[in-house]
Amino acid sequence: MKIRNALTVDVEDYFHVSAFSDCIDRKNWDSHPLRVEKNTRRLLDLLDQHAVKATFFVLGWVAERIPGLVTEVAARGHEVASHGYSHQLVYNQDPDVFREETLRSKALLEGIIQTPVRGYRAASYSITEQSRWALDILAEAGFDYDSSIFPIYHDRYGIPDAVAYPHKIQTPKGRQLVEFPLSTARIFNFRLPVAGGGYFRLYPYTLTRAGLRQINRSQKPFIFYLHPWEIDPDQPRIDAGWVSRWRHYNNLGKCESRLARLIQDFRFGTVVDVLGNLDLLDN
Repeated sequence: MKIRNALTVDVEDYFHVSAFSDCIDRKNWDSHPLRVEKNTRRLLDLLDQHAVKATFFVLGWVAERIPGLVTEVAARGHEVASHGYSHQLVYNQDPDVFREETLRSKALLEGIIQTPVRGYRAASYSITEQSRWALDILAEAGFDYDSSIFPIYHDRYGIPDAVAYPHKIQTPKGRQLVEFPLSTARIFNFRLPVAGGGYFRLYPYTLTRAGLRQINRSQKPFIFYLHPWEIDPDQPRIDAGWVSRWRHYNNLGKCESRLARLIQDFRFGTVVDVLGNLDLLDN
């Protein structure tokens, strides 16, 4: 029997991306054409074709404008979780602002689906050493698990020495939370990020598959993520720096077919299902 892994979707649009924040003012988000609804439905249809369930970390800003999309995600049997409200980097917010946005987004999603929202993922994995305080706020808010810590070195995120597999953690104030860190494979002493997103588009598929198989061979589940805009090669182009453009636009036309291949090569379910199988959460 294959190990069940967690498949996740961060439901945000192309103009929400943190790397574009210097050239797209948050106040002007409503002036950009929304593509997230169509692209999320494409993902939902693909998952239906393969009878796969996933966790959708929905941005509160999106849920507020397209509540029917959140309802549809839940109606199709997927888990709805929180991606915060405004896609701001946690370490650039103060605790009061983070708390207000976190509670706002959780209440918004729960009001739409009429079910408790148990999971959270920060914008751009921005719970770092600098912002560990956010874990206490998540526990206070009633979340059961977090999936925001990436145990790698990166220019925008990462806690390189963090535990690399699902586990219970104590927050700075001694509360308890389950953490499902973003997945990495081990190459000698180097942690290679293989959890999805840009890495999935930029690496050869065989490299991603080999890294994920390594995790499963160690009898651990991995967590995989992508965004609806990553299957949309026709999205508007943003005039950002070359590094951000390269990360964002490379291989958009290949991502959907690669995802279809991935969900045939591995066994997937929701985060709650996977953590329940590990006895870290009640299903």
